Amino acid sequence: MAIDDKTRTELEAAAFRRLVEHLRGRADVQNIDMMNLAGFCRNCLSNWLKDAADAKGLPMSKDESREAVYGMPYEEWKAKHQSEATPAQTEAFKKSHAH
Repeated sequence: MAIDDKTRTELEAAAFRRLVEHLRGRADVQNIDMMNLAGFCRNCLSNWLKDAADAKGLPMSKDESREAVYGMPYEEWKAKHQSEATPAQTEAFKKSHAH
């Protein structure tokens, strides 16, 4: 499919927004499970957003990028939704990130 850069960027932005909204609606899915299964999590996504802002010379703090992804301050999200990792989750994380 041949599309111009502007349209491609708009489509990618729409997909990003939809992914963020989906993750906000699935607060039951823990970041460690995402890391174990997909190799990235909400924090990774927020870091990539900050990296993109940095590359454009735009001011964005880590807290701002996390709030953009989580829909609230990160500490608030953790208090509401994040549970302690189980030993099985921790072991799976070690195995999946042993490289």
